[in-house]
Amino acid sequence: MLAAVSQAAAGGRTFECYEPVHRPAIYDTVYEDVMVSPGGQLVHYDPPIYGTTESIEQIATPRISYEVVPAVTRTVYHTVKVDDGGYAWEWRVIHGRKVLCKVWRKARYARVAKIIVEPERVRRVVLPAEYEGVAREVLVRPGERRITEIAPSYRRVARRMMVREGSTDWRRVHIPRHCVD
Repeated sequence: MLAAVSQAAAGGRTFECYEPVHRPAIYDTVYEDVMVSPGGQLVHYDPPIYGTTESIEQIATPRISYEVVPAVTRTVYHTVKVDDGGYAWEWRVIHGRKVLCKVWRKARYARVAKIIVEPERVRRVVLPAEYEGVAREVLVRPGERRITEIAPSYRRVARRMMVREGSTDWRRVHIPRHCVD
């Protein structure tokens, strides 16, 4: 920039004059949105719930089997009349003499054995179905994951901001010639 020219430099006469001018910085209030929280996701997890259920289940179907029944033998005793008895003639020796006598005889009985036999046979056996109580774990409610979106939050803030820096400049000054000489 130009500086003031002294009278001595100008040969004792002033041609132009300049003075320093200081311009202050210019500030303004600026409003802007500033992020307070970036937001994101919030995840909630509910675990699954299990319970127990009981039921009667068939563990074996009805079936048929065969088994051998061995032969049966047993002896049964009973009394049988062998002789009806009654009058009969028999020879006897009485006083040294042999005589024929009519005598009374009682009925005679004998014990007789009778064998009863049942032959060997095959017997059909029906086995019913078999059931059993069974406890099982079952899902009552499945696990659940919920995602909640959280929006970012902003706040309006005011701040002072320099619009133009302060500066020093030179300004030409008109001074009448008659004042300078």
